[in-house]
Amino acid sequence: METAKKSEDTKNSENAEKSADLPSQTALTAAAARAAHLIVDHEPVIFADELAAALLGEQADEFISYHRAHGTHLVLSCARAQVLCRSRFTEDHLAACVRTGLTQYVILGAGLDSFAYRTKSAVRVFEVDHPATQQWKRGQLAAARIPVPETVSFVAMDFERDQLAGRLGQAGFDPSRPALVSWLGVTMYLTGAAISQTLAEISGFAPYTQLIADYVLPAALRDDTGNAYAGLVAPAAAERGEPWLTFLAPDDMSALLQRHGFGAVEHVRQRDSIPAALWDRDDSLRPAGLSVLARATIPRPA
Repeated sequence: METAKKSEDTKNSENAEKSADLPSQTALTAAAARAAHLIVDHEPVIFADELAAALLGEQADEFISYHRAHGTHLVLSCARAQVLCRSRFTEDHLAACVRTGLTQYVILGAGLDSFAYRTKSAVRVFEVDHPATQQWKRGQLAAARIPVPETVSFVAMDFERDQLAGRLGQAGFDPSRPALVSWLGVTMYLTGAAISQTLAEISGFAPYTQLIADYVLPAALRDDTGNAYAGLVAPAAAERGEPWLTFLAPDDMSALLQRHGFGAVEHVRQRDSIPAALWDRDDSLRPAGLSVLARATIPRPA
């Protein structure tokens, strides 16, 4: 029995070490959704990420093939709509901020986000994510011969354990200058304590710093499509070790942000996150009541 237990412990340890070398599954599926949009969906294009497939590397064909074969399935079509809308909303707002002088962009849970590699913007980009995901991404960038601009800094961080401000400071972030902070597709995987800790640190950034974060609604506030999607996806996420932990109503999100010093909070549902004309389409993409984007600003002290 003792020998068998040691053998099982060794196997579990080896599996843990192997999984630690792999990127987040959610990072892969989000990139696949962006890549597949340009292949399986019709015009008008919601969000054009021409580098998503390259960042998936050898796995691109496998991931995109699911969308090719089953693209109208609720899980895949909702996943694409969710990823595309939050990316379009955030990058549209970033472009507007840069035009008014913003110089710093922080991407929390950056995954395989490709903004910094498909733009000529001079904004300084800080990609914050788990070390394993970042290491894998950097390997993919190198394999695809995609150069990393000097304006990009990789910030390795575990949201449950590390302090954001300290990690960013080590990477050259200037807390005295405003920034746009995007936090997309992450909060549902974190505990309430981890979310509060991160918001507390962001609230110490310079006045006029803005945050765009999405959050998943409780079941009672979702529409039928949102609940159907959650019912299929959340159990699968839990099985692969990425359970959904936190659900927030808009009032709860507002209270949380304001408790940490943010000003008025704007809540944007998926239908309203992109220009209305982009929903005039003949494919399977439809808005769903699953998650909401929150946008808030750190005010100047009175």
